[in-house]
Amino acid sequence: MQIQDLPYPDPGVPDARSGPRFLWWLFRNQLGGQLTSLAWGLLHFLAVSGLPFCVGLAVQAVVDRSGTRLALTGGLIALCGAGVALGECMLHRAAVTNWITAAARVQQLLARRTAQLGSALTRRVAAGEIVAVSTGDVEKIGWFVEGVSRFTAAAVTVVVVCVGLVVYQPALGVVVAVGVPVLALAVLPLLPRATRRADFQREKAGRATELASDTVAGLRVLRGIGGEELFLDRYRRASQEVRRAAVRSARMWSLISAIQVLLPGLLLIAVIWRGVHLAVDGRITVGELVTVYSAVMLLTYPLRHFEEIAMAYSFSRPSARRAARVLSLERATDTAGSRGAEVPDGDLYDPATGLLAPAERLTAVVCGDPDVAGVLAERLGGHPSEEGTSVLLGGVPLDELPLGSARTAVLVQDKDPVLLSGSLRELLDVPASGEVSAAEALAAAQCGDVLEALAQGSLDAEDPMDARITERGRSLSGGQRQRLALARSLITDPEVLVLDEPTSAVDSHTEARIADGIRGLRTGRTTVVFTSSPLLLDRADRVVLVHEGEVVAVGAHRELVHSEPRYRAVVTREVDEEAAPSGVLTDGRPAVSGGLKDGRPAVSGGLKDGRPAVSGGLKDNSAAVSGVLAGEEAALGGVLHEIDELEEIEETA
Repeated sequence: MQIQDLPYPDPGVPDARSGPRFLWWLFRNQLGGQLTSLAWGLLHFLAVSGLPFCVGLAVQAVVDRSGTRLALTGGLIALCGAGVALGECMLHRAAVTNWITAAARVQQLLARRTAQLGSALTRRVAAGEIVAVSTGDVEKIGWFVEGVSRFTAAAVTVVVVCVGLVVYQPALGVVVAVGVPVLALAVLPLLPRATRRADFQREKAGRATELASDTVAGLRVLRGIGGEELFLDRYRRASQEVRRAAVRSARMWSLISAIQVLLPGLLLIAVIWRGVHLAVDGRITVGELVTVYSAVMLLTYPLRHFEEIAMAYSFSRPSARRAARVLSLERATDTAGSRGAEVPDGDLYDPATGLLAPAERLTAVVCGDPDVAGVLAERLGGHPSEEGTSVLLGGVPLDELPLGSARTAVLVQDKDPVLLSGSLRELLDVPASGEVSAAEALAAAQCGDVLEALAQGSLDAEDPMDARITERGRSLSGGQRQRLALARSLITDPEVLVLDEPTSAVDSHTEARIADGIRGLRTGRTTVVFTSSPLLLDRADRVVLVHEGEVVAVGAHRELVHSEPRYRAVVTREVDEEAAPSGVLTDGRPAVSGGLKDGRPAVSGGLKDGRPAVSGGLKDNSAAVSGVLAGEEAALGGVLHEIDELEEIEETA
């Protein structure tokens, strides 16, 4: 695999049982590149190691006054120099290729896993950790994978040189052959401690990355509540912990580096001391002494790769463990699927809660707990965060469908959708049925003011569709981002659309128009809306109340407001006493249907900004008047009933 061939057609199935197993899997899947790097590494290191022998031969030729041998030695030196240059160039090229392709493979695996898990991923792994894995950890994993081949070439070179010295000059070669393994293994006792410190540093760095990611994501909110400095102080403390951990780790690696310099120096002193005595005794020639001396000096170069591979492994092991943790996550349902690619149609049914969304109908779901609503929305989309019975679409379990087919059939928009940076045209350029145009989707989502804001903010864009959207749409308000995300979902036009609080950040007038837009644009399609807004609920064909994980009531909005206290408590935000059904005594007083709010009757549909919200929104003034009069009549009836009871009690007394 070459860099220009990236990305991989198929990155493969990783062995994510542990960090070392994942590293070994990466190495095996890059065997061709590793062998190429090994071959060029051997050429480079052996050419470097051959220079001392050439120098020794040249010195001896000068001593013997042999011009022929000196010329021959010069040719050998030139050949070794060419080998050093060519080997170094190609080794670097192969090593960088291995590094980049290994990192690209890991990033593709992470991207594929993220796409498979969807929103369930951030429920299991912090977003900051995912960012750390896909950036710094990927780099360190690639470093170790490409370093293995260079280390292997260096190790083979050291063995060859030691054997060659023993054959060339046994008296000094034995000293080198015994000393070099000691040099290579001397730092092994220090590696476990260095590895632990590196692991600790990576943990602290991952925590700091999580804090930074969370702080940046919520910076606008933090500034609004005055909590910016609080979170910045937390990040500063985390950053200082990373600095201290890095200093402790660097101290250990400095000690290892010092040993790697000290011990070769001691070996060189021992070789010179022994060689001088042998030369004085006439047992070796001057050329042989120079050869052994030069060989020992140059052996420090391949020996440095022993330290590098130890450092690379120490830093890549925690990174590989974190990557393996993410890659080992699986959907609670089968991602491969056992059925074909056909997309079923029909009713959407969740056996776990009993929720039924009839085909081609608009179903509103009311949950008292927003977190429960989010989890249920994920289940309906086929992305459950926990094991359980699969949701059925037209009687077919979603977990038996291929992932692509399941996502084509059901689209889920969560309560905090993400807008990618780019132009509005690019934002709306999503896989779609083609039945809904961008203009229709934007109109249904009431994005007229959003287009005006984008046009004013992008002076160089004549068409609002070409206006730029910043990262996550930070230049837009929460309501504007929410409406653009809704338009993106509507233009997709899936068979089943699940919306989780799609109008929570807009005002009531815009909300009423959006409710009409959704109902009109989704005619003939299955739509499920998780909401507690009376304006949306009144336009739904079917309203379902989910309480404590199961469906407890089904009906129309106006019926449920009057007949179901738990529904009324969620929709109208009433307390328990106010939510008591009609005719039941609360604190000795008859409770009025719909409940009292601050001494005033609460009209069906709930209160908004201190004003009675008419069920289904204000169509005209007569609807508002009739709703208020109905509430006042109910309150008056309750008061008269209480007076009659008091008169009866007095007469009896």
